[in-house]
Amino acid sequence: MSEGRVRIDKWLWAARFFKTRTLATEAVAGGRVHLDGARTKPSHEVRVGDELQITIGEVVFTGTGRALADRRVVELADLVA
Repeated sequence: MSEGRVRIDKWLWAARFFKTRTLATEAVAGGRVHLDGARTKPSHEVRVGDELQITIGEVVFTGTGRALADRRVVELADLVA
């Protein structure tokens, strides 16, 4: 897992919210991902402790980032509380 900061599109892909990084980028650009209550850009960097709201279809995931990763991980629970 990475230290510091990771691009939000890369983090969403690594946390397995999206199958590809392109889908993650499109979701962020389309306003379906909010960071600390506001829309963000795909290049914005996420940090531990940031509040995330991710909408996929009709399902809304909310949580606080607990760890950073720039590679795929097995357990989503390792990254989001």
